[in-house]
Amino acid sequence: MKLQKLVLAGTATVLAIGAGVAFAQFQKPEDAIKYRQSAFTVMANSFGKIGAVVKGEAPYNKDEVAKNAAIVAMMSTLPWQAFGPGTEGGKAQPAIWSDNSKFKAAGDKMQLAVVDLNKAAQSGDLESIKKAFGAAGATCKGCHDDFKKK
Repeated sequence: MKLQKLVLAGTATVLAIGAGVAFAQFQKPEDAIKYRQSAFTVMANSFGKIGAVVKGEAPYNKDEVAKNAAIVAMMSTLPWQAFGPGTEGGKAQPAIWSDNSKFKAAGDKMQLAVVDLNKAAQSGDLESIKKAFGAAGATCKGCHDDFKKK
């Protein structure tokens, strides 16, 4: 488990350092849109698997929940580099660019919430997982309400 945490921490560090380089790699706005949508899709898939456990629709498997929470936490660091100037479009509302400080704050809040979810999942305490899942889900909903086209 310590190795998994070390690998995830190292991956997040490398991704954060490479964020500026990755933004430069988007040749067209469509590339950035596909990138961020892909990151959100992977994150939503793993988040949904945890949600099924929290709702009682799937059996609780500590290792699976921990794995999916780690994926959500890691993926939560990725999409932001694809929201730079000139990447408007997709399901993103114009407010992302016109009120970027609010968007950034919402993204930061979500990332902190999924870090808490990951900590709860790694502990194995299902009640803590449920509480952290609800808080993380609320941050996702808030951002979708404010910044995602319906």
